[in-house]
Amino acid sequence: MIKAIYIILGLLFLSIGAIGVILPMVPTTPFVVLAAVCFAKSSQRLHTWFISTELYRKTIDGFVKNREMTIKAKVILLASITTFMSLSFLTMVVFQVSYFARAILVVVWVAHVIYFGFIVKTIDS
Repeated sequence: MIKAIYIILGLLFLSIGAIGVILPMVPTTPFVVLAAVCFAKSSQRLHTWFISTELYRKTIDGFVKNREMTIKAKVILLASITTFMSLSFLTMVVFQVSYFARAILVVVWVAHVIYFGFIVKTIDS
């Protein structure tokens, strides 16, 4: 039963990631990563198929193997993270969520920027 749930989630995340290739406001990389994790936990056959797809190779293969990303991939990833975390932060402000929770969100965002912006190696596309 758990494997079936992982397969369904993997297909859902893969679909959203594929939509992100076409629509600029939908992030691709986080959903492809989630799909990879779900497929790895569900079935070796599905995982092997998924890592051989062009979508996987273009979006996260370099990062998984060598901890490196193209500048385009970094910009898209950081822009989508910033967009969604900004929306979360604004929602927290509107609903008057505690300052501590807002501070945690800011710290997580800064950690993403530092890690993907400065620690992950940048390669030419």
